[in-house]
Amino acid sequence: MTQVKIFADSISDVPERWMEEYDIGIIPLYVVFSGTAYKDRHEITTDEIYRRVDETGELPHTTAPSPADFISAFAPYIDKGDTIVFISMSSKLSSTYQNALIAADDFPAGSIFVVDSLNVSGGIALLARKAAEAVREGKTAEQVVTMLEELRERVEIEVLVDSLDYLHRGGRVSNVQHMLGSLLKIRPVLRIKEGNVISADEYRGKKEKAVERMLHHFTENIHKVDRELIIVAQTLAERAADYIKSTLLERTDTKEVAIIEGGCAISCHCGPRTVAIMYLRRPGCQMYA
Repeated sequence: MTQVKIFADSISDVPERWMEEYDIGIIPLYVVFSGTAYKDRHEITTDEIYRRVDETGELPHTTAPSPADFISAFAPYIDKGDTIVFISMSSKLSSTYQNALIAADDFPAGSIFVVDSLNVSGGIALLARKAAEAVREGKTAEQVVTMLEELRERVEIEVLVDSLDYLHRGGRVSNVQHMLGSLLKIRPVLRIKEGNVISADEYRGKKEKAVERMLHHFTENIHKVDRELIIVAQTLAERAADYIKSTLLERTDTKEVAIIEGGCAISCHCGPRTVAIMYLRRPGCQMYA
């Protein structure tokens, strides 16, 4: 009997417990330091990234898995007769999606489906979890793909960045913006719009106050949220993530709040002490103008 195998890339930050429980495969991106590429989560850790950035001042960059990487990961499952659904990070942000399509052409038609998530981090993890649950329910690969293409339009991400340092080092914030932002303790809020990461808002002052403001806006609009599963992602911000989780469970009727750790690929861009909320909007609802 043909099985459906779900894959995602490592910028999805799918936690290991979900990989095991839901049989989700992960294709690692590469983190590049001084011209040397390391497989995300296999050959480098987030702690090591932050240590090296602090020591050298150099910010690493990420590169997509090659078509050969995808072929190597996919082949054992295709050889067994399985069908694969690969959920890629946003095609607007990486060549991962295109490389997966190139790899899929090496296999029989209809054996591999590549879906552009239009998301990053927990936005992809949420879709991967939904896809794996659908497979458990007996859905075909085609049905899973149709579901994912509908759900991806309803994924919302709100990322509270603790410091402008990594955005500045990555060229996303100018010297003047960095200086003023640091003086005024400005913490940007990043969201995903049509597959691109945008700076959508900013909070000033202490991080605790910023977290409260983010929670206040979210809980005020909880009626617009699919409350089956909400993801809280963090990079060295365990206390803030735990607080957000407990607050959501106390103030709302959310069924499950899952905390995930931001991996190497996403940490290269947002830096430490970042915290985020990822969820699905209910059909027909809008959270932001």
